[in-house]
Parts: sequence; structure tokens; C-alpha cells
Amino acid sequence: MIYNKATIYEHYDEILNFFVNRSTNASAESFNAKIKAFGASLKGVVDIKFFLFRLAKIYA
Repeated sequence: MIYNKATIYEHYDEILNFFVNRSTNASAESFNAKIKAFGASLKGVVDIKFFLFRLAKIYA
């Protein structure tokens, strides 16, 4: 992957945050994977409001 100056400048704070605090977005990525797995287990969502309700009840 090749990054240009504009990309690095745009994400400068996040890049430095990793080196200063050793923090990553692993928890957000893990939660995103759980949402994808939950959605895949339903094999297609028809009612979005009900999907979000179930998601909130299970993972909130």
C-alpha cells in the first residue's frame, strides 16, 4: 500500500496517537466483526429497525 503526503497529513493525529498512547482501534474492529457475523447469521435483513433493536439488546 502506498500512502501519499495528503493521506499521512490527514491522519496525522491518529498515527501519533498510536505511538504516544499505544492505542489502536482493535475494539471497534472487533465490534464490527461481531455485527457482520450477527448479520450473516440472519441471512439477509428485511426489517432494519428490528435488526438494530436485536443488535442493541445482544451487544449493549
